Amino acid sequence: MNNQKIKLWTRQNKKILDDINNNNLYIVKEEYLKEKLGDITSFYIKTYNWYNKKANEIVKKPDYVRFPIWLSMSNDIMLQPTRDTVILELEVDKDLVIEIDPEKWGKIVNYFYVPLDKDDELNHEKELLKIGINDESALFMSSKGNFYPLMKRKIEKSWDRLFDYSYSLSTIKHATLWEIKKEWIVKIYDYNGDE
Repeated sequence: MNNQKIKLWTRQNKKILDDINNNNLYIVKEEYLKEKLGDITSFYIKTYNWYNKKANEIVKKPDYVRFPIWLSMSNDIMLQPTRDTVILELEVDKDLVIEIDPEKWGKIVNYFYVPLDKDDELNHEKELLKIGINDESALFMSSKGNFYPLMKRKIEKSWDRLFDYSYSLSTIKHATLWEIKKEWIVKIYDYNGDE
């Protein structure tokens, strides 16, 4: 590790402060996801499982971690505090951080193709129309994927581009960590903007 530090920000429910104070550590628990996402939790868990497998190849995931923690790489674009939340400002070794293009991730979480560029996106849309698919997520969310396994595999394979840093679809970057250690926290902001 080169120990270069990076600043990150994350908005979390205030309840996690108990975890941090009691365990000197915060990891995402499934019950937190269920509370936040409700009925669509299982939808997200499928893509998180894919993410975990691939991201683990970049930064090793501790055995006790199940889900990533999402962070902003700039305080200009961080989520603002809302009632019952806090913003954690962190300083972390850069080697522990996985950078994410939020537009690429948005496509993955919706079971869409991650294009190389606009031309690639247009060609993909033409391919879908040619086989009568007007909602590509149906290849994952219904039996249509059984009829078009090559198209489904093509879409899944395109998700690896999330970790291709040679190009971006978005002008901003987000990040993930597997955990937050108490000693990484520089500041905690609450809903009123107080530290």
